[in-house]
Amino acid sequence: MHGEYKVPGGKLVVVDLDARDGVLRDVRVAGDFFLEPDEAIHAIDGALEGAPAGLDAAGLAARVQTALPPGTQMYGLTSEGVAIAVRRALAHATDWTDYDWQLVHMEPQSPALHMALDEVLTTEVAAGRRPPTLRVWEWASPAVVIGSFQSLRNEVDPEAAERHGVTVMRRISGGGAMFIEPGNTITYSLSVPDSLVNGLTFADSYAYLDDWVLGALGDMGIKAWYQPLNDIATEAGKIAGAAQKRVVGGGAVLHHVTMAYDIDADKMLEVLRIGREKLSDKGTRSAKKRVDPLRRQTGLPREAVIERMIASFRGRYGLTEGKVTDEEMARARELAGTKFGTDEWTARVP
Repeated sequence: MHGEYKVPGGKLVVVDLDARDGVLRDVRVAGDFFLEPDEAIHAIDGALEGAPAGLDAAGLAARVQTALPPGTQMYGLTSEGVAIAVRRALAHATDWTDYDWQLVHMEPQSPALHMALDEVLTTEVAAGRRPPTLRVWEWASPAVVIGSFQSLRNEVDPEAAERHGVTVMRRISGGGAMFIEPGNTITYSLSVPDSLVNGLTFADSYAYLDDWVLGALGDMGIKAWYQPLNDIATEAGKIAGAAQKRVVGGGAVLHHVTMAYDIDADKMLEVLRIGREKLSDKGTRSAKKRVDPLRRQTGLPREAVIERMIASFRGRYGLTEGKVTDEEMARARELAGTKFGTDEWTARVP
């Protein structure tokens, strides 16, 4: 069995092993990390040899940590990363490069159609009718997109939304509200087979699926990191928020991210009802200070930021130009009208 895991912000960990009679055998850990002293790698292998195959990542990490020689230094490697690679090997997880990735980057669409396309394309990936897909969104109009479980009246001021021409949508994933303006927002979705995140906890899968973005931002001179559970942050503040949805019955995962390229903070504060509780746990008194746009941090046009992000993904994993099929679009338009564009769905949590 073979498992790989790139530690977020770190290096690749590779584990090859067998499982016989309910325990791990012939364990070999490798990777492009740095480790001192040399014998520490043998200590890691020895700690995992004979471990119960059903032991969770926390238990495996504890075995590794206990076995390390005094003074061990790990660079780009963690005990938790080794444990996750083991769990991915046992779960027969796939890797990014096992797939032929497809890019969908089309003309601006309505907020309701974007919600529907996420559901349709991810369902198609789950059914094996579509390859794993990176979809970059273009917005036709301003919107507030609230999480699947958020209260509509608690999150949005309807009079302000109407005054500013902002459409209120509810997505299928959880998480918080996103304030969208077409020229100020970068949004993308990943519709991926669930085997890509096998062996990862729900929390770990967030950072894993966005590691390529951190690399792309780094290439643009931005040091960014994942702030659990679902924020991408820099020293200047939050720049993006992520959310996920598992397809019912399994088969695929939807992971989507909204990034602030620029922001009209005054308008956002009028439309969104951001409570003191939410701000206090972020260590700030003002919502304006929570979000620091990519425009200021990169100095690049929005289109250039998107181009560099796509190029980074393509350089890592390969990416071919694709499109939404006529059948997929027809289903998405139907869903936009019968589900996402309805008051019943938007106000399902009043």
